[in-house]
Amino acid sequence: MTDEVRDRLLQAWRNEITAGSVYELISRRMPEREGDILRRMAHAESGHRQRLEARMHELSIPVPDRSSVKLSPWLRLQARIAPVDRLLAAREAAEDEEVDDLYKRSTGDRATDTLLRDIRKEERSHSLAVQEIRDGTESTPEPATIGVPGARQRLDRILHREKWHRSGSSWISGAIYGANDGLAAVFGIVAGMSGATGGNSFVLTAGLSGAVASALSMATGAFLAERSEVEMMEANVERERQEIAEHPEEEKEELSLFYQLKGIDEKTADELAERLSKQPDAMLEALSAEEFGSVNSSRDPRQAAIAAGISTGLGAIVPVIPFIITTGTAAIVAAAIVSLLAHFLVGAAKSLVTLRSWWSAGLEMTLAGLIVGGAMYIIGLTFPT
Repeated sequence: MTDEVRDRLLQAWRNEITAGSVYELISRRMPEREGDILRRMAHAESGHRQRLEARMHELSIPVPDRSSVKLSPWLRLQARIAPVDRLLAAREAAEDEEVDDLYKRSTGDRATDTLLRDIRKEERSHSLAVQEIRDGTESTPEPATIGVPGARQRLDRILHREKWHRSGSSWISGAIYGANDGLAAVFGIVAGMSGATGGNSFVLTAGLSGAVASALSMATGAFLAERSEVEMMEANVERERQEIAEHPEEEKEELSLFYQLKGIDEKTADELAERLSKQPDAMLEALSAEEFGSVNSSRDPRQAAIAAGISTGLGAIVPVIPFIITTGTAAIVAAAIVSLLAHFLVGAAKSLVTLRSWWSAGLEMTLAGLIVGGAMYIIGLTFPT
């Protein structure tokens, strides 16, 4: 055994635990069908880990405690908050990177290379499965292939006609971007007015007006956007109801195929679909759950409006706070300091959604604030009041 063999096995072992944990977290946010696929992938990662541990035992390599490999709190937050599509894209890239960097190079040990090569094939199938989920053509990765031959193709043919399904994003990301917009806009107003007036009381009036206007604008915009999503979901459900009434046989076949893709044999799946078809409401709920998550939408326009309005208002009020306390140069300097610090914090928070590193996102946001604030201050100096 060489250091290369030990290091590669340990790194692969850690990666399997991390991948399984991430898939499990993402699966909790997915509709039943896609979530089931990701849970199977998490189970497959556990199988890889056990095979790696068996090889490590053969080579007398101490196997660390599994609890020693933990997801960082930041990564856990990202898995709960970030858009699922971005999480899947990041996981797909990670799977590809592991295949290229960890499993392809020889360790010098034939048995270990054979094991890593076998795992590499399955990791590659995971990457393809994630890509298919993102593309809306879910399949199940090896070794957990389910369904019957032709079921996926037949289901795709049916769903191709139903192009009216839609999905939305989390209000949490809207709140983060609301804070970003409020902070950036009002910081520009405060900086420009400070340059024009030397930091007198007019800055407070302009800043407060901008903060209130930004908060109300974001709140109403979020309310209307979320209400549109709710109405679209309700329209989807109603359209599904019409599909059941107008094309009952095709909808029964569709539901049966969904069940077959879960591993139920064709005869049993047909029987389940036939039973549900006798209860239109139950069939509607089953099809809706399979196709777009649920009959009932969890989106709340009021919640989105409150979150967007409050977050925008909180971000917008930061540059104004120093002018509530004092005026002049002291207020201008204090406003610049607290605003740029807030820019960094908001940028770091955005990385929960964008999946970038928190410090680079924070520094980028700080630089953007510095450019906006500096430009507006110079403009204010150019046109003094």
